[in-house]
Amino acid sequence: MVLRESSLEHWEESKFRAVFSQYYARIVGILANVLGERSSAEDVANDAFWRLYRQPALQADGDVGGWLYRTATNLGIDALRAANRRRQYEEASVRTSPASHCDGPLENALREEKRRKVRRVLSRIKPAQAQLLILRSNGFSYKELAESLNVKASGVGTMLNRAEE
Repeated sequence: MVLRESSLEHWEESKFRAVFSQYYARIVGILANVLGERSSAEDVANDAFWRLYRQPALQADGDVGGWLYRTATNLGIDALRAANRRRQYEEASVRTSPASHCDGPLENALREEKRRKVRRVLSRIKPAQAQLLILRSNGFSYKELAESLNVKASGVGTMLNRAEE
């Protein structure tokens, strides 16, 4: 018996390649800012694109970019939360706080501490608010935010204010 794949089970290769080429670099950049590591960002971006590939119905949808940004930032937030939980478990098992060694200049240490605090906050707030802050910090306009998050542009300012609080 020969099994034949339906054209609705997967994306057309040329369409998927075009979407991948259009969005991959920006999504990896956003995730690298969130996660702090390019390799982790690439892993999460690959997961987002794999999920997209398994959603052939999105081929006809004009909001592939918005879906990708929402999915990628959700996966990034999940990765932050998992890393935060893992860190808490490791610290609890050691029962001592890890020693802090600073090999670089003071500015680098302060910048890294600020990044850790931001990541900690992002892992604790509502996913929609975290997505909004992540995309805005990566230069998205209010219009782009509204399109990516599938909300009205008139409400983006209020949503940003609430997320920043």
